[in-house]
Amino acid sequence: MLDFIARRLIAIIPVLAVVAIFVFLMLRLTPGDPAAVIAGDNATSDQIADIRNKLGLDEPIWTQFAIWIGNVLQGNFGESFFFKKTVAELIAQRVEPTLALAICTLLFAVSVSVPIGVLAAYRQGSVFDRAVMGFSVLGFSVPGFVIGYCLIYVFAIELGWLPVQGYVRIGVNFWQFLERMVLPSLTLSVGFIALISRITRASVLEVLNEDYIRTARAKGLSNRVVLMRHALRNAAVPILTVIGLGIAILIGGAVVTESVFGLPGLGRLTVEAVLSRDFPTIQTVILLFSVVYVVINLLIDISYTLFDPRIRY
Repeated sequence: MLDFIARRLIAIIPVLAVVAIFVFLMLRLTPGDPAAVIAGDNATSDQIADIRNKLGLDEPIWTQFAIWIGNVLQGNFGESFFFKKTVAELIAQRVEPTLALAICTLLFAVSVSVPIGVLAAYRQGSVFDRAVMGFSVLGFSVPGFVIGYCLIYVFAIELGWLPVQGYVRIGVNFWQFLERMVLPSLTLSVGFIALISRITRASVLEVLNEDYIRTARAKGLSNRVVLMRHALRNAAVPILTVIGLGIAILIGGAVVTESVFGLPGLGRLTVEAVLSRDFPTIQTVILLFSVVYVVINLLIDISYTLFDPRIRY
């Protein structure tokens, strides 16, 4: 197991190197000059050139990359062009809303999608099964921002049950924190629920046809025990895999969801940084998202052995 973890950790290094190079080159080669954005519309060419010199943007691309990656390896992520703060300070200020949104979405999506996926497999061909399959298609088809605006219209404007925008820290007021997390979490979890429930249904259906399931039923075990202890456990590996892949949905959806609901998280910071051509902030946030995605998938790979001991060998 330790050898497996060591190999996977070593494999992370080239992945992050490719991400760093790709993001750096993509930002440098796309149209738009951060110096011109900072200088404003009335700035002269000399003023823009002076700003480029101060920011180090007049250096060759590979020199800029070498300076940036060298600083990153030392824990220095640079200073934001637009916010006039260090990037590490910006991320520390914005990470809590994104982390809260991701955890709430993940807990809600998994607790809803896995049971309905198992029940849809158990009642294959029923009205409930068709409803789950229809929801899985609809959840993937409708964009997240459309779902968000629909929820805002129904629960915030028409019914007045929930606030529309803003964020309250969990340590300040727990109930206001929950109120402001409900709509964003529901918006972000729709696509996640659609994905997990569909894969759960397919995996459990495949397992239900195995001989050991018929043996468990022949022993007189209840349907709940057969489904939860025997079927779901042996179908867990594909479900865990799709949960790991769904982290990409959370990361991408957080950008849109935080913008719709005005959450001051990393997703909204990414949008603001892109609009202002804030290179250090964009590069660091995307690199951070990549690290989180890779590490979570590593943890999911390790968790496979808890459900299927054969994987250890």
